[in-house]
Amino acid sequence: MSTDNTFDVVVIGGGPGGYVAAIRCAQLGLKTACVDEFTGKDDKPSLGGTCLNVGCIPSKALLESSHHYEQLNHGLDNHGIKVTGLKIDVPTMIKNKDEVVSRLTGGISGLFKANKVTSFHGRGKLMAGKQVEITTATGEVSLISAESIILATGSRPIDIPSAPVDNKNIVDSTGALNFDKAPNKLGVIGAGVIGLELGSVWNRLGSEVVLLEAQDTFLPPVDSKIAAEAKRQYKKQGLDIKMSARVTKAVPKGKKVTVNYEDASGEHTIELDKLIVSVGRRPNTDNLFAPEFPIELDERGFIEVDELWQTSQPCVYAIGDLIRGPMLAHKASEEGVAVAEVIYGEEPEINYDVIPSVIYTNPEIAWVGQTEQHLKSAGERIKVGMFPFSASGRAQAMGDTTGMVKIISSEETDQILGVHVIGPQASELIAEAVLAMEYSASTEDLALTVHAHPTLSEALHEAALAVDKRALHIPNR
Repeated sequence: MSTDNTFDVVVIGGGPGGYVAAIRCAQLGLKTACVDEFTGKDDKPSLGGTCLNVGCIPSKALLESSHHYEQLNHGLDNHGIKVTGLKIDVPTMIKNKDEVVSRLTGGISGLFKANKVTSFHGRGKLMAGKQVEITTATGEVSLISAESIILATGSRPIDIPSAPVDNKNIVDSTGALNFDKAPNKLGVIGAGVIGLELGSVWNRLGSEVVLLEAQDTFLPPVDSKIAAEAKRQYKKQGLDIKMSARVTKAVPKGKKVTVNYEDASGEHTIELDKLIVSVGRRPNTDNLFAPEFPIELDERGFIEVDELWQTSQPCVYAIGDLIRGPMLAHKASEEGVAVAEVIYGEEPEINYDVIPSVIYTNPEIAWVGQTEQHLKSAGERIKVGMFPFSASGRAQAMGDTTGMVKIISSEETDQILGVHVIGPQASELIAEAVLAMEYSASTEDLALTVHAHPTLSEALHEAALAVDKRALHIPNR
């Protein structure tokens, strides 16, 4: 094989784990290639994977657009701002979303060129002899090889037999980003992070939204007090959340969808204009490696890796949604950097205990560390401090006082064990909590940190004070 097709590292997958891994490998002086099959608008190669193309970025663009509309429609009267003749132009909203995606995915191509990463467009498959087979959309096949290979092909939406996706009336999370108008009545199967975000977009734009959640607990990964407040706010906004609701059948009929579901009160039928299926994601391992060169999977289909992200095959690594852990873009990116450094001979670490999670609804929800219910069930002795945004001067001035900050610490050592935020800019505020926990900070450390006034971050400061009943701007109980 020509040396032009031989690399130090080949990365299969160009999402937030894969492209970051490729860039970091190249920064370390390793000859690097990235193989990615994602095709974007106009059937052109588009780096960035699900996150940039049909996930994190486009959904946030639509959430932002719909939030602007919601504010103009309902949220600015108290500021003395009145708007008449307000109209929704969904196609322009979708166009803006597509332009954001195009700029960012194009930016990755530019970064690849700047870092001398060789990019191949096609489906990558791991073969024996440290080779990667690349199959293009037209069926052309070629081979490249490398000393080390990183698998980073991400995940895809889970299908359910009762609601087969046709991406017309019954859509997955990708199809839900491209409606040409707000459906009159929209159903969402699944009231998790993706379902809530997509439901919120179209609810703000005028759709009547019903979420059908099979579980009996709302947002189980979230602290129970935060989840209860979130559910209350979502219902106040008009989201119809039905718990313990199992969809048994969804049938398109003309331009409608008839959905049958069961809950504690019996069987029900509803008619919808669109139905979004959002019940989770599964790893993209199908046809990823040749049968004669198998990679060990666990019982749920995730790739088994050791503490250095190495698979059952030497010098083959896996990251991101392919392995256990939260399916988060930032988790995948950090693993991409870490694996690149492992290959280079360094000893990187990732603290999986302080990876933040965010739900970008309004109010936003963000958390890091343990929940109160988990710690109590484990028998941990804890202290809890809470501070409502209604007592925040900055939140009052913004006219956005929903929610609170909750901090949990060890009763014995005062070390912060979990921080949970629901309210304005929670996605930004959680970064301070992550940094504090990364350095094993106590609530006293956070309480002694001077915060600018007036800011939303003062709520973190006050919650830390409240842990020891020292809050200054709320009664201490």
